[in-house]
Amino acid sequence: MSSAAIAGVARGAPAPDELVEPIASPAAAAPSPQAQAGPAVANRGAITACVILAVVMQALDTTIANVALPYIQGSVSASSDQINWVLTSYITAAAIMTPAAGYFANRFGRKRVLLISVAGFVVASILCGIAQSLVEIVGFRLLQGMFGAALVPLAQSILLDIYTPEERGSAMAVFGVSIMVGPVLGPVIGGWLTDNISWRWVFYINLGIGAVAFAGISAFVTETKRDALARLDWTGFGALSLTIASLQIFLDRGEQLDWFSSGEIQIEALVCACAFYVFLVHTFTAKKPFVDPRLFLDRNFTVGIVFIFVVGITYLASMALMTPYLQTLMDYPIVTAGLVMGPRGIGTMASMFLVGKLIGRIEVRWLLLAGLVLTAWAMNDMTGWTRDVSEMRIVETGFVQGAGLGFLFVPLSVVTFSTLSSAQRQDGTGLYNLSRNIGSSVGISVVTALLAENVQANHADIAGYVTAFNPMVHLPAIARMLSPYTAHGRAALDGVVTTQATMIAYMDDFRLLMIMAVAAMPLVFLLKKAAGPVAVDHSAVME
Repeated sequence: MSSAAIAGVARGAPAPDELVEPIASPAAAAPSPQAQAGPAVANRGAITACVILAVVMQALDTTIANVALPYIQGSVSASSDQINWVLTSYITAAAIMTPAAGYFANRFGRKRVLLISVAGFVVASILCGIAQSLVEIVGFRLLQGMFGAALVPLAQSILLDIYTPEERGSAMAVFGVSIMVGPVLGPVIGGWLTDNISWRWVFYINLGIGAVAFAGISAFVTETKRDALARLDWTGFGALSLTIASLQIFLDRGEQLDWFSSGEIQIEALVCACAFYVFLVHTFTAKKPFVDPRLFLDRNFTVGIVFIFVVGITYLASMALMTPYLQTLMDYPIVTAGLVMGPRGIGTMASMFLVGKLIGRIEVRWLLLAGLVLTAWAMNDMTGWTRDVSEMRIVETGFVQGAGLGFLFVPLSVVTFSTLSSAQRQDGTGLYNLSRNIGSSVGISVVTALLAENVQANHADIAGYVTAFNPMVHLPAIARMLSPYTAHGRAALDGVVTTQATMIAYMDDFRLLMIMAVAAMPLVFLLKKAAGPVAVDHSAVME
C-alpha cells in the first residue's frame, strides 16, 4: 500500500498539505510543483536498486518459508495446526504495524525509519534462524512482521519522490514486478535452501540482502524533514491492534483447546469483543479518530473492503494448504514442491500485465468476475485431486489460480477507490490493506483448524466400515496386507485410513474456498461503475 495512505490512516496527524514533506502516492495525493518540474536527484539508479532490494527481501519472506514449514515443524516439535502460527504471526504483526508506518516516517524521518526497518527485519530473520522452539520462532516472526511492515510503502514513496510524473509509470511497473518476485521465487529458493543446506537458511538469506540494502540506503537516500507536530490516535490504534491480536490468538488456539470449553479461549474472545467495542465507540465519538467512519458511506469502498477480505482468505489460505499437501500427503521432495508452486506467482504476474492493458477498455466489474471464475475453477479442480494427480496438473491449476489473483487485485484497487475523494483515499487505502491482511491470517487459521477437525471426523467415519462383517476385509489381498487381526495389519490399515481421511479433509477445505469465491460473485454487481481511470497501487498486491 502507498505510504500516503498509511500516513492518512493515522488520523491524529496533520493533513497531508500541512506536513513538512508528505509521503505521496499516485492514488492518494497530487504531485507537488517541485515533483512536476522534475526532481534532480543524484544517484537515482543506485537509490532505486537499494530500495527495490529491500522490497524484494520483504516480498520473498511472504512465501519462502512456506515450503520449509514441515521441516520447521519437525525441528520445533509442533503440531500441524501450531506450525501455521509461523505464517499467521508474521501477517498479523504486519497488519497491526502497517497503519502506523506513515506516522513514524513523518515524525522521525523517512530514511531513519527505513534503515531501522531493514536492520530490525534482518536481526529478526537471524533470530528466526537460530530459534530452538515454537514459542521462539513465532515471537521472532512477530518482530519480523513489525519491522517489515514499513518496507514496502516507504520504498514506494522514495521512488515516487525521485521520479517525475512522466517517469512514475515505468518506476511503478518495476516496483510492481519486485513485489511479485516473492510468490515466483520464494517457494523455489526456499525449497532449494532447505533441501541442500537447512530450513534455517530461508531466514539467514536475508542477512546478505539486508546488508546490501542497508548500505545503499545509508549512502544514497537523503533524509526527509521531521514533523514534530505529527500525532497518532493511540487510543484507536491500540484498541484495533488488541482486537486483531486477540482474534488471531483465539483462532490459532481454538481448535487445540476445544474452543469455548477452554477458559483461555473464553478470555481471548472477551478481550477481542471488549477491545472492538472500545474501538467502535472511540471511532464514532473522537474528533480525529484512527479510522474515519464516513468512509463506509461509500458503497464501492465498503464492498471493496469485504471483497478484499475474501480474496485474502482464498489466496493465502490455499497457499498454506498446498505446502503440507504436497510434501506430507503427496510425498514430494521439497525442491519439487517449490517448483510446482512457483507457476502460481508467474500466473499472477502475467495476468497483472494483461489486466493493466485491459483496464479502460473493459468494465472492471467484468474483470473482477473473470478473476473469481478462474479462482473458483481452480479450487473446484483441486477438490478432485488424489494422490495420483500429475505434477503438470498441479502446475496448470496453480497458474490459473494465480492468474485469477491478478484479475482480482488490480481492478479491485481501481473500483474500490474510484468514488472516493483524494483525501478519503488516504484513509481508505490503509483500511483496504488491513482488511486483506486480516483476511489472510484468519483464512489460514480457519482452514487449518477445519483440516485438523475433519481429519479426525473422517477417520472415525471410515474406520466404522472396517469391521469383521465387511466382506472386503476378508478378500485375500486385503487379509494378507491389511488384516485387522494382526498388529502389523492394523498399523498398515490405520495408515491407509488416515491417508484417506486427510485427503477428504483437504478436499473439504478446497471446496470451502471455492464456495467463498462463488459467494463473492454477487458483490461485483453491487459496485458502481468506475468514473474513470484510477492510478493502480501495485504494492497492494503482495505487501
